[in-house]
Amino acid sequence: MKYILILICFITSVSNAMAQGMEEMWGNNIDQTNDAKTQWFKDAKFGMFIHWGLYSKLAGEWNGKRYYGSGEWIMNQAKIPVREYRKVASSFNPTKFNAAEWAQLAEDAGMKYMVITAKHHEGFSMFNSKVTDYDIMDATPYRKDPMKDLASETRKRGVKFGFYYSQFQDWYEPNGGKNSWDYKESEKDYKKYYQEKAVPQLKELMSNYGPLGIVWFDTPGGMTKEETKNFVDDLRKYQPDCLFSSRVGHGLGDYRDFGDSEMPAKPINGAWESIYTHNDSWGYIKYDLDFKSPEEIIKLLAEAASKGGNLMLNIGPDGDGNIPPYSIKFLKEVGAWLKVNGESIYGTTSGLIPQQPWGFSTSKPHKQYLHILNYPHNGEVFVPRFPAKVSKITVLNGGEVLNSRRDNKGIYIQLPEKYRKNVNTVIELDYQKESTYGKLPLTVSAQFNENKLEAADADFTGNAKLRSFTYSHYYGDWKHTTCITGLKDTTDGFAFDIYIDQPGDYQLTLEYSCSAENAMQEGQIDFNNEKFYFRTLTTGAFDNHKPMLFIKQRVITTFIKNKGQYKVWVKPLQNGKELFNLKALYVNPVK
Repeated sequence: MKYILILICFITSVSNAMAQGMEEMWGNNIDQTNDAKTQWFKDAKFGMFIHWGLYSKLAGEWNGKRYYGSGEWIMNQAKIPVREYRKVASSFNPTKFNAAEWAQLAEDAGMKYMVITAKHHEGFSMFNSKVTDYDIMDATPYRKDPMKDLASETRKRGVKFGFYYSQFQDWYEPNGGKNSWDYKESEKDYKKYYQEKAVPQLKELMSNYGPLGIVWFDTPGGMTKEETKNFVDDLRKYQPDCLFSSRVGHGLGDYRDFGDSEMPAKPINGAWESIYTHNDSWGYIKYDLDFKSPEEIIKLLAEAASKGGNLMLNIGPDGDGNIPPYSIKFLKEVGAWLKVNGESIYGTTSGLIPQQPWGFSTSKPHKQYLHILNYPHNGEVFVPRFPAKVSKITVLNGGEVLNSRRDNKGIYIQLPEKYRKNVNTVIELDYQKESTYGKLPLTVSAQFNENKLEAADADFTGNAKLRSFTYSHYYGDWKHTTCITGLKDTTDGFAFDIYIDQPGDYQLTLEYSCSAENAMQEGQIDFNNEKFYFRTLTTGAFDNHKPMLFIKQRVITTFIKNKGQYKVWVKPLQNGKELFNLKALYVNPVK
């Protein structure tokens, strides 16, 4: 996992293949012409990722020291020699593993596919491999192949099964990628590693476990694009219908995976997937108890679906084979929500209605599903300028018909008070003629305490542009934030077109990061026929191995006399250094 860390490492690698453009190398610009092959994946929307290996036995500790962040990277973090790390296998005996229970949890959670680590970067094989004795059958007292049972049990429940395989990084092998504490990178023969371990093991996985839905590759390297194509073409012969993830490299995957814990800022065409882990680590750490709540997971799922993609959520079983209790509890609660609202997720495409203060939308032919994550104060859900005639508006769970009215600004749906405390109430709009939106102003509503205008929704002038910042909290715990950058002189600016639904007092707040070097500069905001001024404050310099800090600076209070459309312009007041990295702008009613 943790592909940004590897990306940084790859920049300095001696491999000729790694000297090529990293975007091409990582395969984000993939060819998605085979829609029939990926249709099941696009319809599935929700998958289970499982990180399980020797690191699960260590549970985040080595020689009395705790390591925070990504538990599956402990061998790398602690620079554990191969001869020492191999000894962990002698006590790895996951007798509590129950394939039927794991598969049943995936089904109960509403997940449609499962991907599990067959071999992570540590080099240990969690399956019966004839290629090496460093596997769960030969090197542990367990001496069974858990993957056989798991493949069988998932298929019984209609859950697609797949393997994660780290095809280049292998810290155990002398010729595998990225162990520099035991072996010299300059002396490695990557081709030999591929020929003797990676390719034979992948053929075992694709031959011995029945039909696979996915092979989920990770951290490509050591091969040119031509070599990678030959590698892919050779493997495809074993299972032509199996999907390969984009991390096979060089644009040769079947669908796109974003970075760890990364959600695209806008809807994306084609087959793609966001991957998140349930707590902070991917592999099991016994003291990592920061589990995402059912509400957070449902929101991530709705957001991914609203942008046209999937959510694959990771869990990390322990070294005995137990899934953490909160993963079981919270995933079952998500599954209970999906049992009555799954129609609004499975088989949908990106929402026709842009993101609103109340939440997201998803689409099916002649249907829009409104995911009400934030209940409006007056219970009235506003849908701006809906382009089609609506025949029926109901609550998806139970079919209650909702009252509504319509004017030239949009549809106003009355959602009863009893739905106020719901995590996500889904409203179904049925209409007859398919249509599309043009560009709409962003809704600012007095019915919500907060109206957040995301950086990706702005228009730009001059050198202003979007940039995605990637940084870690703990080791390998990557975060991604899209910001507006490039604001260096008075011709550089950005603007939000907004529709304010009610007269009254409103406050504008800027959320940004700013280094000490760039702080104390002046900016100008044009809004509501007035000019306003502010001075930037320090949050700290950007460092991709530290949390990126943001400040919310309230800069304006102004009275809006009439509801209607407005524009908010922001730019530097003088030429000079970069003003800030803007994450969002808030236009909030004064209560």
